[in-house]
Amino acid sequence: MTQPSHLTRENPDVNAARDWVSTLAKYREPNQWRSSFELGVSLVPFFALWALSWMSLSVSYWLAFAISVLNAAFLLRLFAIQHDCGHGAFFKNRDVSDWVGRAIGVLTLTPYDVWRRTHSSHHNSSGNLDKRGMGDIHTLTVTEYRALSPINQIWYRAYRHPITLFVFGPGYLFLLQNRLPLGLMGGLKFWISAMVTNAAILAALCLIYYFGGLMPMLLIFLPSTLIAATAGVWLFYVQHQFEGTHWSPDESWQLHEAALHGSSHYILPSVLQWFSANIGIHHVHHLYSRIPFYRLTEVLRDHDELANSNRMTIRESLANARLHLWDEKSRRLLSFAEARRLYG
Repeated sequence: MTQPSHLTRENPDVNAARDWVSTLAKYREPNQWRSSFELGVSLVPFFALWALSWMSLSVSYWLAFAISVLNAAFLLRLFAIQHDCGHGAFFKNRDVSDWVGRAIGVLTLTPYDVWRRTHSSHHNSSGNLDKRGMGDIHTLTVTEYRALSPINQIWYRAYRHPITLFVFGPGYLFLLQNRLPLGLMGGLKFWISAMVTNAAILAALCLIYYFGGLMPMLLIFLPSTLIAATAGVWLFYVQHQFEGTHWSPDESWQLHEAALHGSSHYILPSVLQWFSANIGIHHVHHLYSRIPFYRLTEVLRDHDELANSNRMTIRESLANARLHLWDEKSRRLLSFAEARRLYG
């Protein structure tokens, strides 16, 4: 029996994707001073804006709210730094990266060790049809969806609806789901991570309430948290949910091929790219996750092929929010309407 071409060692796409690893290895070393600087220019404005917003409560609730909305951008950037810490990409000393990540996890409401484990699963199985379910956005194939009962089809459509994913979903994920080590309930380490983070968050909120009452919670903490969470979920969504993304069954899945072809290069204005810490250069990140975020632009500068690969504009990303089913025949994401038109 002839082996399918996508499984052969001679497949140029697989080899090309794997070859990038050795090329990108030279960008992996973080600069201690640069990392400290990036942490400082994220933390200091975050706490300064928190204080300014709190002081503004005595002037105008709307002003306090507006400042907290701005501060959501710095909270998003702190989450991106926590993300780099989880990959061991932010400081050379892994223990330093881990403890910085744990401390930031209190601000982002994300237990660091739990998140690091689930995110590692995401990297190790992204695009693998047989290993879905941890650290990803649930995606069904057309065949799987058509095999569902009508009520389960309704549940899946409700789950994939933009209101669920980007309005209710972020609040549920960061305020509720992160409070337990879901998916890792049998690990003591992950329970400790979740419970210690929860205790630190509760202590901080009690202090805020003791000194400021309810308004700092409603007009500063919740808006900045929910807006940052929504932006983070959106970024995660568009990084892998686009028409020409990459999914394969386990027997033909290849890590580097999935990284290169199943991750987008999100083109953002400079200010948004700064606040999102270059996370839009996601195809390079998945190819070599140990590269610090501030060195990802060096990769694009030096390698035009990567700079021009998988590019996605903001307008294109908005259109991708209607794609929900993976078609194994055409190897692309489809909308429910397109799947119905093609397959009934």
